[in-house]
Amino acid sequence: MMTNNNSMAVQAPASAASLSVYSNIIFDCKGLDLYYGAFQALKKISMRIERNQITALIGPSGCGKSTFLRTLNRMNDLVPGCRVEGQVLLSGVDIYKEIDPIVLRRHVGMVFQQPNPFPKSIYDNVAYGPRLKGITRKSDLDEIVERSLRQAAIWDELKDRLHKSALGLSGGQQQRLCIARALAVEPEVLLMDEATSALDPISTAHIEELAVKLKEDYTVVMVTHNMQQAQRIADKTAFFYLGEMVEYGDTKQIFENPKEERTIRYVSGNFG
Repeated sequence: MMTNNNSMAVQAPASAASLSVYSNIIFDCKGLDLYYGAFQALKKISMRIERNQITALIGPSGCGKSTFLRTLNRMNDLVPGCRVEGQVLLSGVDIYKEIDPIVLRRHVGMVFQQPNPFPKSIYDNVAYGPRLKGITRKSDLDEIVERSLRQAAIWDELKDRLHKSALGLSGGQQQRLCIARALAVEPEVLLMDEATSALDPISTAHIEELAVKLKEDYTVVMVTHNMQQAQRIADKTAFFYLGEMVEYGDTKQIFENPKEERTIRYVSGNFG
């Protein structure tokens, strides 16, 4: 039964064996199926995502990688007719049975393909989540805003214009602001759904450098069409095709010594 207790924290399971497993694993997906009405978009996905790593999801358009990413913070709940079977465990807790989705999204933040700052000031964008959590003291909010913007590597660019509209920023700055906004509620995981595909090469490089830095404190799971990007920054890579996870492993192995024929063909550019 799903809890509605918004103060609930995600706790690891009590047994010593489980605690040992989930000290290194943040997400454990077991036999995950997802349906949109009668259409099956994900088929028996089983994979473990490790803490403090960057995991890249690659594959052709429509293969299920963004759908999978959105199962990790239940964004697919917003799609009419969506049905999920199997398990997605966050630190050993079933996110579809034991965690309220609003609480879950505080632990699992998300950055989308197109930067989507609120039509508010830069400060109010970052302070939005903490205010929803009940933080109202200005000194506390000031500290959170500065910390989050520093983590997003954009404090020096924005510190003198915090009360200007976020809509006046460049695309790359807006995306880093959205990352800061996600970090302000101190999630465990940051999901990035093609977060650089709408950006120029310089802004893309900034986001990639930022992702590598962020894995010191967070787990990053990213969807990318850019295989070079996955090779540059991902620790692990999963190849999706037609709703299946075909192969998953160390990035170097996936690109240099893939085991599955479909992976070989995809990473060599023969389809997709």
